[in-house]
This record gives sequence, C-alpha cells and structure tokens, in this order.
Amino acid sequence: MVTASYVELAAAPHVWATLGAFIGGLVVVCALVWAVGMGIGVMRREPDRPKDHEQPHLPVTGAVEEISEIREPDEVEPEDGQRLMPYEIHRAGTRRSEDQHRHRWAPGTSGSFGSGGPGAH
Repeated sequence: MVTASYVELAAAPHVWATLGAFIGGLVVVCALVWAVGMGIGVMRREPDRPKDHEQPHLPVTGAVEEISEIREPDEVEPEDGQRLMPYEIHRAGTRRSEDQHRHRWAPGTSGSFGSGGPGAH
C-alpha cells in the first residue's frame, strides 16, 4: 500500500467524529431555541400584571404596630401528678410573662454564650 492510502484511512474516522459532533451540536442548539420559543409562548398566555390601583395599600389608620413582649414557657408537668389532656394545653407553647422588663447583661457576668469569660467591662 501507498502511504497516501494510510493517511486517508487514518483521517476518515476523524471526519466522521467531527461531523457527528457538529450534528449533535446542531441538535442541542435547535432544542434550546425550541425551549425558549415555548417559554415565550407560555409567558404570553399568562394574565397581565396588576395595575397600580389594584395593588394592596396601607389602611387609612396607618401601618399596624408590632407588639413585643416577654414570653415564658408553659409548664408541661402538672402539679397534681395527673397527666395533661390535649384540651388542657394551650395552642402556643409559651405564655405572657408577668415581668415585662428586658433582662440586660450585668457587668462582670459571663461572656457570650455562657463561656464564663470576663464579659464586657
């Protein structure tokens, strides 16, 4: 055999591989273009966005104020030793504390997360 025929035989699989990769790329591009077109069609079928006059507004009295209170956990174990029934447990696991003053850090107490450090001085 001549050297030229060996070159043709060696180059032939690369040509098919390159052509296959090119065709595969075209398939991916066509799928992406189709998906974008389908997404645009879905967006066109959606209802319009609400106008400014359809948006919610604050009440005439103004914004509702936030309520901040100190809460403490409900006792789960009863005093008389009987088990609690479901109707005896409140919806929330906490109740309003009698003492509504915020507890502040005192100088000389533990550091952050109870590390026992000197704290802020």
